[in-house]
Amino acid sequence: MSPLPLPVRVAAGLVASAVEQARELPRLVVELPVTAVSQALQASMRVQQKVTELAIKGDQALSTLRPVDERPGWATFDDEDESPGSGNGSGGVTELRPHREPDPPVDTAVETAAATTAAAAEGDTPDRAEPPVSEGSGPNALPGYQDLTIPQLRGRLRHLTADDLRALLEWETTHDNRAPFVTMLSNRITTVTEG
Repeated sequence: MSPLPLPVRVAAGLVASAVEQARELPRLVVELPVTAVSQALQASMRVQQKVTELAIKGDQALSTLRPVDERPGWATFDDEDESPGSGNGSGGVTELRPHREPDPPVDTAVETAAATTAAAAEGDTPDRAEPPVSEGSGPNALPGYQDLTIPQLRGRLRHLTADDLRALLEWETTHDNRAPFVTMLSNRITTVTEG
């Protein structure tokens, strides 16, 4: 049997392919909505990712042009009146204490403690009373202070007196001197003393 000419063989192949596609058509019709929705969701997610990437790049570029908020929202308390001229200090930022030198070495600290104890025994009062401190966790005004986050601290400050707040601020400035903590404590002291 001699081979058929190429055009006839191609035509027979096309007919066979058309018959196969016709048999697959019911399955494809059922799968088509699922496939279309899946592809649409994938395209939507890719667009969202690109938009988010552009927004992040834009934030980084604009952050160099925008001034830093001197009184961030997390340092403001709900019981502070936000109206201007209310006299509670909410219109300005409390001035922060200057950075203190680190604590003296252990030998000098022991000598200072001994001198303070001796002065107290003789009836003299030391120049400056240190806030009570429980070693490792922070001042006694708020046990566990050292391990608190900003939101945790913010939630506990409402229940403290001005003296307790000052003890916390003193402890913070002499130990870690973390700017967000110092700002929050300073603002809260201003609110409590002026309110």
